[in-house]
Amino acid sequence: MALSPLDGRYGEALKELAALAGEERLIAMRIKAECLYLLALAENGIIKISAADRKKILLLAEAPKGAVETVRLIETKGFKGIKATRHDVKAVEYYLRLSFEEKGLGKYIQWLHFALTSEDVNSLCYAVMMRDALQDLLIPALDGILSVLGKYAKSYADDVLLARTHGQAAVPTTFGKEFKVFEYRLSRQIKQLKKQQISCKFGGAVGCYNAHAAAFGDIDWPKFSKKFIEIFNKGCKSKIFLWEVSTQIDPHDSYAELFDNLRRINMILLDLSQDIWRYISDGLIKQKSIEGEVGSSTMPQKVNPIDFEQAEGNFGLANALFGFFSGKLTVSRLQRDLSDSTVLRNIVCAFGYCLTAYKSLDRGLSKIKPDTQYALEQVRSHPEVIAEALQTLLRTYGRQDAYESLKGLTRGKKITAEDIDAFVGKLDLTPLQRKKLLCLKAEKYIGLAAKMARKVYL
Repeated sequence: MALSPLDGRYGEALKELAALAGEERLIAMRIKAECLYLLALAENGIIKISAADRKKILLLAEAPKGAVETVRLIETKGFKGIKATRHDVKAVEYYLRLSFEEKGLGKYIQWLHFALTSEDVNSLCYAVMMRDALQDLLIPALDGILSVLGKYAKSYADDVLLARTHGQAAVPTTFGKEFKVFEYRLSRQIKQLKKQQISCKFGGAVGCYNAHAAAFGDIDWPKFSKKFIEIFNKGCKSKIFLWEVSTQIDPHDSYAELFDNLRRINMILLDLSQDIWRYISDGLIKQKSIEGEVGSSTMPQKVNPIDFEQAEGNFGLANALFGFFSGKLTVSRLQRDLSDSTVLRNIVCAFGYCLTAYKSLDRGLSKIKPDTQYALEQVRSHPEVIAEALQTLLRTYGRQDAYESLKGLTRGKKITAEDIDAFVGKLDLTPLQRKKLLCLKAEKYIGLAAKMARKVYL
């Protein structure tokens, strides 16, 4: 009965993401934010809370059993005399009011959600959830793919592959060097991703700390907010930070930076998925046949590149959302409009498509193996690819029409190694020059590909 495959077909694989950034976590985080904010008020001398009461509040901050469901009831149907709020953050406040009364904490109720706007709470919660999903799930998944690409780059550093430019036979490369290309690209983007910080705002109704200053003008509220946000960074590699000058909402510029970073990563991996798909189609890469798996409902012989196709589709879905998010969330009418609210709830969906794609790609990469013998035979069947080397060497020997002469011999023609030898034999060359040209072989013409594949760049 799931509307989305993220909760249906892929739901089992995304349980960890749901736990970190799903609706239940969002409600639980709101509860935690409100409770810890109350304790922060006490730490700054605004109110006094006993040690015993502090422990009770900390227990409530962890959203005990039934808390999330009670908040949902207060928002949608009403609960214990509270009519349905139709407001998610206010429902959290009312839940805490009830809980405080039950736990003997009633004297602190007036300080719940003190001087805050809903966006202060939501902004912090979304930042924490995105940060946690990134550092605990997405980045480790990407590091895993990066590791596989690095391993393949080394393993197949010397194995020749016919490169194709414009879809046509070009000059040889190696499987290892082509894997290295993607490792290099991905490595740069992951490094940037690990440095990304996610912002939140905490400045009240329109970001000016109006109510805060009216009630306690002697407190440095921006400093207070910075210190409060740091509570949520303890033990975390990735950080969230306070956006110090805002309207009612965080401007989401840091979100756009993050989403655009992920879009670049996804495009690199989509590119990889399509290349592997083509290599499989051309017989240059083989896939392991997994017992029990079916490639076609009617053609029993097929081993389809489904993992790479699934990855490609999910990368497209994630990037479509990220592109929309970057454009939508960074624009708000005047000091705020609420059209961002429903959009923010879908960030986890984009992360879900990302994680589904990363898992699919990783699974696909684990099942492939280049057919190095077939690739070698293919290179040998295209002796014309050494035309580049021949015309370049002839230039060094002083021949001005080197390019044109090789063009006449090879362009649009099917030639053999013997044809090339005959061409070289007719040239006015020294014996050493002729020997060097005759020794050129397509399968050995790989330049620095093997060294590049093994080199550690970043």
